[in-house]
Amino acid sequence: MIPAQSIESPKTVMEKVGPNIISHVSNTYKTDYPPIIKIEPIMGIDFSITKHVLMLWIVALIVSIAIIIPIRRYLSSGSLVPSGWVNAIEAIVKFIRDFIAKPNVGEKWVMTWAPVLLTFFFFILFANGIGMVPIFDMLGSINRFLLGVPYSDKYNTINTMLNGGVTATANFNVTGALATITFFSIMIAGIMAHGFVKHWKNLVPHGLAWPVYIILIPIEIMGLFVKPFALTMRLAANMTGGHIALLALLSLMAIFGELFSSAAAGIGVSIVAVPMAAAIAGLEVIVVLVQAYVFTLLTAVFIGMAIHVHH
Repeated sequence: MIPAQSIESPKTVMEKVGPNIISHVSNTYKTDYPPIIKIEPIMGIDFSITKHVLMLWIVALIVSIAIIIPIRRYLSSGSLVPSGWVNAIEAIVKFIRDFIAKPNVGEKWVMTWAPVLLTFFFFILFANGIGMVPIFDMLGSINRFLLGVPYSDKYNTINTMLNGGVTATANFNVTGALATITFFSIMIAGIMAHGFVKHWKNLVPHGLAWPVYIILIPIEIMGLFVKPFALTMRLAANMTGGHIALLALLSLMAIFGELFSSAAAGIGVSIVAVPMAAAIAGLEVIVVLVQAYVFTLLTAVFIGMAIHVHH
């Protein structure tokens, strides 16, 4: 006879909601599910293909098809007046160049850093946007309800795609890599503008009493790393927060249905929860654009601060 304490009671909806939301926005795949393609670590670095790696490849492909190829075709055509989609791209390029790059890095350096800023903007924009399209969720539904593959089959390829956050830019590893590029861009910009030695001297104001530098130098060195850290946290947190709110609102229907043991209660809550979730989804579309703009703008500001030293 099995002891009563060894029998696990079925989990309630309330007990399932939290873990389900966390697993939906988590940065990593579950440990009991393998990555999409398992690659043995090389020098201690795991090069396995996970959901977010696949998403980044998709983003790179979209950027190539939507931005790079149309521009190359336009340039090779010899036409002086762009049209259609290329005209829209030109408007964005001019905005980034004239209103973000030029005011921050200056006229002399605008053509050096505008391509970097444009790359940031388009890549983050499409990476944010792909998280609004439930590609993997639809594949999971097809896999489960049409193909009859249970979610418990952890070696099924589609099931391995269902683990991890809904967008790559909600992964701190991804945003950290983008911020690292910004960090080295700041270093390179300062060295190009002032030389290696003077760039490091420019970290602190000149002409102060030497005891002040004992305090000031560590603060300025810390500031070098605070900037990319802020970019990392800002982008990932903003892209995660909206999805958590959406899932929490939609979960209210199941929670109230179980709480009152009535489907009518869940349906009643849906009258409020679904419109609110739709409103948040609409705001998420704006967040997709705003966060790409903010990351690009702050990168331009930080690069400009390294070029134009005001002390």
